[in-house]
Amino acid sequence: MPAPQTRTTVVRPLDPTLNAALLLALVFAGIKLVVHIAANLWEAHIGYGYFRDEMYYLECGRHLAWGYVDHGPIVALQARVSELLFGRSLAGLRLLSALAGATRIFLTGMLCWALGGRRTAQGLAMLGVLVVPMYLGEDSFLSMNSCESMFWMLCLLALILVLRGGSARWWIVFGASAGIGLLNKPSMTFFLVALLIGLLATPARRVLLSRWAVIGITLMVLIALPNLLWQVHNHWPTLEFLRNGQAGNKSIKLSPLAFTLKQIVNMGPIAIFLWGAGLVHLLRRRDRRWIGITFVVFFVLMMAMHAKDYYVAPIYPVLFAAGGIAWELRFSHRRWVLADRAFGFPVYETTLIVCAIFLLPLSLPLMPPDQWMHYTKATGLYAINGNSETNSSGPLPQFYADRFGWQEEVDLITRVYNRLPEAQRRETGILCGNYGEASAINFLGHGLPFAISGQNNYFLWGPQGYNFNSMILIENSTPEHLHQYYDSVELVGRMGTPWSMPFEHKKIYLVSGRKFDAAALWATKKNYF
Repeated sequence: MPAPQTRTTVVRPLDPTLNAALLLALVFAGIKLVVHIAANLWEAHIGYGYFRDEMYYLECGRHLAWGYVDHGPIVALQARVSELLFGRSLAGLRLLSALAGATRIFLTGMLCWALGGRRTAQGLAMLGVLVVPMYLGEDSFLSMNSCESMFWMLCLLALILVLRGGSARWWIVFGASAGIGLLNKPSMTFFLVALLIGLLATPARRVLLSRWAVIGITLMVLIALPNLLWQVHNHWPTLEFLRNGQAGNKSIKLSPLAFTLKQIVNMGPIAIFLWGAGLVHLLRRRDRRWIGITFVVFFVLMMAMHAKDYYVAPIYPVLFAAGGIAWELRFSHRRWVLADRAFGFPVYETTLIVCAIFLLPLSLPLMPPDQWMHYTKATGLYAINGNSETNSSGPLPQFYADRFGWQEEVDLITRVYNRLPEAQRRETGILCGNYGEASAINFLGHGLPFAISGQNNYFLWGPQGYNFNSMILIENSTPEHLHQYYDSVELVGRMGTPWSMPFEHKKIYLVSGRKFDAAALWATKKNYF
């Protein structure tokens, strides 16, 4: 009688380096989080307020939908959660962005580990990302940009793990991350196109020949589908917004050389020796070339489309991860590298930190405006600081200037509104020139009617039932021009502070007795820009 067969299960042991990599990544992510919490508390203390877009996102969060004219739904959801949890706390509002930045650091460490880097490589890669000026800036306030790297790098990590022999079920992670990333910002579409080209151009294309790949891609489409349906239902407003931006030269169009040089500035001048080495490493290694090609294709796409220079920023963490490995391999005989120290390149890493501290005022508003002016002019940094849009800024760059003047605007509007007779107050509305002015009133105001505007999603929210017979207007028209539309026109104030953007130095009018058809007016206010 044959002996009964027994089944045995071979359990593959976990990579013994995984726990160490996870712990180190969590340490660096924790440092990133602490830096931003402390910075945001300090900014509020020295007088910096809400950024223009933050108040707009908060208002979008109060009008949750599957899509918006000029951004995806994730940042609106992020704003809503932040407001529900933290109220009007500036640091609380920005906490989720800081967490997204910390996740970028964590994923950089895990990408480096997945590509074969040891603690020395991981530490260098994460330190490099930690001190990037662009990341310090975009993770310091509520924005969709802070989340981009998180979704993009999670997609790359999933594919790397599958290609190195991990479970094909990582495609589920890829699909979920890509789908949510598309809901976060449409630019992920171009990243996915570049990624597909990178895979098809190399032997890594085999990763696509799996039923789990089909499942993951299907999941991505299903997650992003509600936004697509919203776009169709609203006649593709985002495409119209992008076309208007191109036609109106909203963004500064850089030459290929200027675009490339701007990348070096954005990532920190000294860091090019790290991420540049990473790009070379990826292109030279046959098994990793698909990642390098993905970067090159995406970079060329953004440059050819005259995209804003910071649109390339989300893809750099994988270059930093590969750069850490390149440095580790090149200096493998060094004592601290042999010992697998997390701080294995003390001279270069100290230089990165010192350079980051020197450039920090360009990333985080840690100085009062007058002190910032003195510092940047004394150090020569003022000359290299600039905007990505064509609107001219005042003494401060737009990134900082757009945090001033909002409370003053709301206070002025409140005084005008409260002095109106009660009967007139009941029918008076507030019409603003852009979403920043309207959002400041709606978020910071108390007891004021809902402010309307024709810009971007405010146009879709409509005129809120106003009959336009009595309005408070924020615009730069002359009284003579407004008398064509109203019987009574009174200049009641001017908004703007020395530090705010020049185009926000506007007049405030109280008008009444309209001479036009209110039903036809709203269509003329549409401004997707």
